[in-house]
Amino acid sequence: MKRLGTFAAVFLLLCAASAEAQTAARRLTTLDAVRQFPGYFHLQNLLLRGELAESDSRVTFRAADQEMRVFLAAGVSASSGPVEIRATMIDVGRLEPGDPRVSPFVGGQGALAAGDKAFDAERWPRPGEVLVLQVTGVTSAQPATTATIRALALEPWRFEGQRITVVGQFRGRNLLGDLPASPAKGRYDFVVRSTDGAIWVTGLRPRARTVELNVDARVDTGRWVQVTGTVARERGLVMIVGTTFAEAAAPELPAAIEEPSAPAIPLLPVEVVFSSPTPDETEVGATTTVRVQFSRGLNPATLAGQIRVGYLGAAPGGPPLEFTPTYDAANRAVEIKFAQPLERFRTVRVEVLDGVKGFDGAPFTPWTLTFSVGG
Repeated sequence: MKRLGTFAAVFLLLCAASAEAQTAARRLTTLDAVRQFPGYFHLQNLLLRGELAESDSRVTFRAADQEMRVFLAAGVSASSGPVEIRATMIDVGRLEPGDPRVSPFVGGQGALAAGDKAFDAERWPRPGEVLVLQVTGVTSAQPATTATIRALALEPWRFEGQRITVVGQFRGRNLLGDLPASPAKGRYDFVVRSTDGAIWVTGLRPRARTVELNVDARVDTGRWVQVTGTVARERGLVMIVGTTFAEAAAPELPAAIEEPSAPAIPLLPVEVVFSSPTPDETEVGATTTVRVQFSRGLNPATLAGQIRVGYLGAAPGGPPLEFTPTYDAANRAVEIKFAQPLERFRTVRVEVLDGVKGFDGAPFTPWTLTFSVGG
């Protein structure tokens, strides 16, 4: 089989870059932000502050004027009083009904039912309608009293309207994707970050007597700055309406606490959902191109050596049936073109083997197609 083309190599590089960008670090945020931007937080590891409330078999997480349904992982129990929870947010409507990641929420004791808000057993919810938190850790927490970036990211309502000063790393106009959206207040809006929390700064140009930073230049990110201003909230975004800006020395940060990894979520297997020719089709043209479409995107590198094509009943050691496979990532499909017209009245077998993997490493269900060439 010939090598996959340059397209596959480019696609792999893009996948690698995306995987590197999507680190396992937890995002410090609020329920308000999660509800405003469910697409951004879907399947993300989150850290939130609030309180847990139990009623019968249901657990709810509440913070400020928001609440969300919670499912506790095995070995995790609810705690009274203010807590920090480590959780994965799942937007049920963004997953398929058969996805194993939603099975705990739509069946069994305590699962979502038709009576839950925006969930109807007769209709799968739309994206953003049903949001749940799969909690992997609960620890007691005292309400924040000092205005740090971490405290603002977790409990901004405690400091809203107050004039504060914070020190953090300059991140430009959200150049590193720390936050889900921009407040769009002005041309110099920028993000500051400290440890794993981030907030916006508006109304202030990042310029001081000794430095001027560019909100659109990645080379300027990572510089430590000091900002003074008034805390505000809008559409789930936390910001400081700035009044003064200055350079700052990098503070001595406490060593990061290594958190246990979240339990692995079973990956939905990749399957073939369509082929042309169709299985057992007859009178197929000798110059046909075989097209196989998959339920999910593939890792193109895993296709090498995993596609076999031949004639049924061919003599052992005979000349191979030469073909070239091409992966179309946009359509999740492989096209197989033959070097020569197929022999008339022969039956062709196409096999896609189990070495193929999904873009996220999901396994593939092996698949075979046979069709007959016409006269």
